[in-house]
Amino acid sequence: MHSYAPLIALLLVAVLVNEGDAIWCYRCTSATPGCAENFNWRGIGFLGEQCPEPNDICVKVTERRGSRETITRDCLSALSFRTDIPADKYEGCRPAAKDVRLAHYVNHTIKEHDVKRDFFPDTTFCFCFLDHRCNGASGLQKSAALGLLAMAITLLLGR
Repeated sequence: MHSYAPLIALLLVAVLVNEGDAIWCYRCTSATPGCAENFNWRGIGFLGEQCPEPNDICVKVTERRGSRETITRDCLSALSFRTDIPADKYEGCRPAAKDVRLAHYVNHTIKEHDVKRDFFPDTTFCFCFLDHRCNGASGLQKSAALGLLAMAITLLLGR
């Protein structure tokens, strides 16, 4: 008789061990197939990337102007160039902050350059950091953990 104790211990360790200190986030824009409002991680072709900062946050930015909508999924540290990030970055969605001093001293007549970043009047930031890849589809890690647990129970009951 073979003992399945080492296999079960290995499966439990695989389920309980985190992937490191940094969080994993989806990093794509709505121009990428599968990254729009109806998110499909198979369409973007990968399971996300590890954020560069150890205490990073996953962000989904939705920008609307009329019927046009642009969605950006990324790590917060990658969006540090934006001046409209809300001060409250806790879990949930918030409207963008207004930076009244942005491009205040710019005398720019080419409207396509959008130096004041006011092309999208309705911008929403959704922050999440309690689960890996939380700026996309529902928890993939939970489904993987349940699959490993089901396999371990099947091995136990099969003998």
